[in-house]
Amino acid sequence: MPPVRPVLTAAIAFVAAFAGAYVAIWTQRPPDEAAPAATAVAPSSSPGSYADAVARAAPSVVSLYIARRRDAGSPSPGTPGSPRPHDGSTAAAVAVDAAGLLVTSHHVIDGADTIEALLADGRSVRVTLIGSDPETDLAVLRTEGPAPPPIPVGRTSGLRVGDVVLAIGNPFGVGQTVTHGIVSATGRNHLGISRFENFIQTDAAINPGNSGGPLVNVAGEMLGINTAIYSETGGSHGIGFAVPVELAMGIVRQLTTTGRVGRGWLGITGQDLTPALAATYGLRQRQGVLVNAVAVGSPAQRAGLRSGDLVDSLDGTPVESSFDILNHVAAREPGSHVRLGGWRGGVALDVQAVVAERPADLR
Repeated sequence: MPPVRPVLTAAIAFVAAFAGAYVAIWTQRPPDEAAPAATAVAPSSSPGSYADAVARAAPSVVSLYIARRRDAGSPSPGTPGSPRPHDGSTAAAVAVDAAGLLVTSHHVIDGADTIEALLADGRSVRVTLIGSDPETDLAVLRTEGPAPPPIPVGRTSGLRVGDVVLAIGNPFGVGQTVTHGIVSATGRNHLGISRFENFIQTDAAINPGNSGGPLVNVAGEMLGINTAIYSETGGSHGIGFAVPVELAMGIVRQLTTTGRVGRGWLGITGQDLTPALAATYGLRQRQGVLVNAVAVGSPAQRAGLRSGDLVDSLDGTPVESSFDILNHVAAREPGSHVRLGGWRGGVALDVQAVVAERPADLR
């Protein structure tokens, strides 16, 4: 997994899939302007205003200032091991409960010595790290002092391309800033940002310092956590990505209750079905994943799956790519059952597998 450069400094370079472009940090998704008036927050100022949505969400968003040591191996003369003030690093985080629990991006706090949070009302508080998950680029913090109000949490199940969304963060450290745009796409993966990818894409302006801030709808509800942008310059080009709120809140629950993130595992590898691959294997199906290998002793092997099988559904949901299988199974608790549908040659497959915990050497 390509490294993500801390979003607090300038921009993030990476994404092999995008041929040497830079991925900075942040993204969020807009609410649906076409939605019935009853589901939207009526603006108090003018018909085109999102001020009420901002008033509902912005108090929950904090600006982060991160300090890191200059170089633990070779400290600067006269200031051995001293942190640089804020390290030039800024980001954002959002409160998700009344006790001061904050969610942000893993890459913005990775390696931090101290983290200071500036609340929307101007108060400054220290925060401590509860835990982080590099595989989804998420981290959980807690304030050591006054707690901001928790943000209303929405859901992405009804999210549509074209819905209006707002991104709230601390771009370039200028202070809390709100931008708006639309949802450009959903379910984005194969970006190389993190191992588990199911991003909301938005054209709301996201810049360094926005990472860890929320993407909200026109009702002021959080839809995701802005994590990265696709950019050749480090600035916003209108292609940003956010981690869906359901995934983010699941990580929060695990880190706060067990201190770790456990994920389901089946033990198969495969390749996405293409027309050329289907023709080569004489398959009539045009979607699914062709199993290349089954790990010895894995849940998939115990369920009877073999190399050459085609998996085209999981728990009744169509499978379009290997990322669908990875994300679906990873979200399942070890010990739970998952039903796989597909084909072995011309014979239909319908098997159940007992999900195991993802081995440590795969993390």
